[in-house]
Amino acid sequence: MQVSAALFFLLVATATRAEWTTISTRTEPAAAAGLEHRHVFLEESETGDRAIVDLAIFSTRSGALRVIDNPGGDKNLAEAMEQGKCLAGVNGGYFDPNFTPIGLRIIDGKTLAPLLRARLLTGILTSSSRGIQIVRLSEFSRKEKLDGAIECGPMIVDLGAKVRGLDDTRLARRSFAAIDRDERAALGFCSEATLSGLARILAGQFVADFKIQRALNLDGGSSSAFWFKRKDGSVFSISEQKSVRDFVAVIPR
Repeated sequence: MQVSAALFFLLVATATRAEWTTISTRTEPAAAAGLEHRHVFLEESETGDRAIVDLAIFSTRSGALRVIDNPGGDKNLAEAMEQGKCLAGVNGGYFDPNFTPIGLRIIDGKTLAPLLRARLLTGILTSSSRGIQIVRLSEFSRKEKLDGAIECGPMIVDLGAKVRGLDDTRLARRSFAAIDRDERAALGFCSEATLSGLARILAGQFVADFKIQRALNLDGGSSSAFWFKRKDGSVFSISEQKSVRDFVAVIPR
């Protein structure tokens, strides 16, 4: 009984440490209706760890996603967004040392790189006339006509819950895509967090009116970047720390 009691209290303490609390939220309107920037400051009550999450949340009725290729790595996120007259954006998926995309890439309806089955690549972010989806590889249909797609991973939130088995040791900057049940989607950036820590944040009700159902990790670490154009024309921007192969942008539908 003593061992069982000790195990019970250990489990309770672990669950308590996993609770993230929203300390403050700042909301900014975009240059287009149906899109806004949320800057969320969070703290884990037990450890005192802190994180900042930036989200570009938009209605899929008014906004769509576009994958933008950067084959030579000559543009950064801010330059690509301004040139493409985009509303918001983040960096894209994985690429190898030769700057070749790793995993499926569909850009402007054309397949640039094929689907790849690998341990880390567990989901695909897609954009089409039907809207924006995050699907597992087993759910993906090669027959569906897509405007854009990026295969990446791991999946970090599924059915509104944290995905099990995610790494909880390596801290890094993170970027991600997410969807809710109400025809809304988001592109996001998180200051240093583990994959498991980010999943705990996103699966919690850290933004009251945006309950994430699925979230897919994009290329993180030094690749992570975030860009948002405010209503007044000014920009909120977090730059990547190295050249990346592609970007994911929000554009008007």
